[in-house]
Amino acid sequence: MPGLLGKKIGMTSVFSADGKNLPCTVIEVGPCVVTQVKTVEKDGYAAVQVGFQEAKEKNTPKPMMGHFQKSGTTPKRHLAEFVFDEEHNLGDVITVELFNDAPYVDVVGTSKGKGFQGVVKRHGFGGVGQTTHGQDDRLRKPGSIGACATPSRVFKNLRMGGQMGNVQVTTHNLQVIKVIPEHNLLLLKGSVPGSKGSIVTIKK
Repeated sequence: MPGLLGKKIGMTSVFSADGKNLPCTVIEVGPCVVTQVKTVEKDGYAAVQVGFQEAKEKNTPKPMMGHFQKSGTTPKRHLAEFVFDEEHNLGDVITVELFNDAPYVDVVGTSKGKGFQGVVKRHGFGGVGQTTHGQDDRLRKPGSIGACATPSRVFKNLRMGGQMGNVQVTTHNLQVIKVIPEHNLLLLKGSVPGSKGSIVTIKK
């Protein structure tokens, strides 16, 4: 499906036509440059590779420099592939105007890392609840994790404490509030995964 790369700027709120205050996320979308056009005959599938954000030549490997020179563009920091309905050539610039006629979009990003968290925050456990009979210090503990004699082991995928966040998250059907092409901005209703400055993928 068609889409672009963007950078999460932050959150704000805007008033709708009927006077409601809508929370929205501001994303700087593109401009993205076409760096490669893949075809079924040569690559086995059809797609368009786009690049986003400028990169320094000294930080770009020589093979990638040749890749960008072939497309006639400067080095880019981020690359992604999308399938567009219309044809694109090397060096074409795709802007946020791609979403002018899109009422809803999907956004893929990396959620904020929370570090090691217990079961109450990570899985929503309610805790033991009982603070008598020697249980005064186990309010936020996971409780029993299995029987002792049988099966004499802990089953896989049991919900426990551990690393939380820092995973790929896809948010579906976010309403497009406004497209500001002169500043390459896209306003979406609601929240988008990731911290400020993180790279996200926006798809129609």
